[in-house]
Amino acid sequence: MSHSLYPTVLYLQDGTLYRGFSFFKISPSFGEVVFNTGMTGYQEIFTDPSYSGQMVVFTYPEIGNTGLNQHDNESNFIHIKALIARNISFFSSSWRSRISLQDYIIQKQIPHIFGLDTRSLTKHLRLFGVTNGVLLDACYKRTISMFNAHSINNIDLVRKITSRTTYSIHSMIYNNSDNLNFINFKSSNYNILAKKYKILVLDLGIKFNILRKLLLCGCNVCIVPATCNYDYILKYNPDGIILSNGPGNPLLSNYVVDTVKRLVKFSSIPIFGICMGHQILNTALGLQTFKLKFGHRGLNHPCGLDNYSEITSQNHGFAVNQNFFIDQDLLKIFSVKYLNLNDFTVSSTFHKKLPIFSVQYHPEASPGPHDSEYLFEVFIKLINFISSKL
Repeated sequence: MSHSLYPTVLYLQDGTLYRGFSFFKISPSFGEVVFNTGMTGYQEIFTDPSYSGQMVVFTYPEIGNTGLNQHDNESNFIHIKALIARNISFFSSSWRSRISLQDYIIQKQIPHIFGLDTRSLTKHLRLFGVTNGVLLDACYKRTISMFNAHSINNIDLVRKITSRTTYSIHSMIYNNSDNLNFINFKSSNYNILAKKYKILVLDLGIKFNILRKLLLCGCNVCIVPATCNYDYILKYNPDGIILSNGPGNPLLSNYVVDTVKRLVKFSSIPIFGICMGHQILNTALGLQTFKLKFGHRGLNHPCGLDNYSEITSQNHGFAVNQNFFIDQDLLKIFSVKYLNLNDFTVSSTFHKKLPIFSVQYHPEASPGPHDSEYLFEVFIKLINFISSKL
């Protein structure tokens, strides 16, 4: 194991500079610098498509203690642009570990920096908001103009990472296969329904764990690209539709919004939006979104209302605007179930007349709290109710 270290710098767009080290010489890497407050889950974060285009600051002082394993990936690729940490453990200690974080970083050539003051960096982001940054070798000549061509603010990240093809996973295959490691987890706490529903997932940047939860509920799942249209979706005759999580600005994915508008208006198919799916669904219903100053990224965000709270896992930089609180027509349509109790942004909306609801957080969260897992069962029961009325 090599312990060679290379001087590395993180250069923010406002000129702020942080010095640290890396395990190999870093080529210039650009991204939006954000922070995550979770104490665990770095493997899931690396592979979460919602982090596409972003450099992630880990506020927990040391990561890597439990290494990485074969089962906790949330996709087949590494999506973060860079890893920023106070300290990276050289060794891992877990019965599930197959490789240390250091070896994984070197093997996958993940841009990274450690040894810097992440507390200071996080406070800077909280004060001034998320910003673009560049990670590079300490000897590399840098200029402010470097940032202009690499900003992700105007990039449709959903189109970049969505599936290129349609594919299906059947619950029967899942329950009888030892090969599907990416959906390998215990199912003892789930009540599998006797009737198997076909759930179509619009892939805006899907996490594997959403598929795991649907399969555990006994569903057959069909995953389609975010670019597919209304007629393509109806061809599969789904019993329910999931709008998945995903990265970036929902307003840049107007083609998805248009498709969802038609689904809401012309079909009676139950729809469940998660994270980006929540933003897309509410935009299609006439609400607006805005960019948060430094986003919500962590495992311990309280969401609730009227003396009730759930601890939720969150990862997003945009939120639904609260303007419908003063619009009487919108109030007749929407019920706001929960607010984020840290800043009182909208965490979930339920349509009062249509079988449609969405949440800004991740009910499939892994790792993190499981307070909201019941929402998948709610979705299946909603489908069952609608089916019984047809």
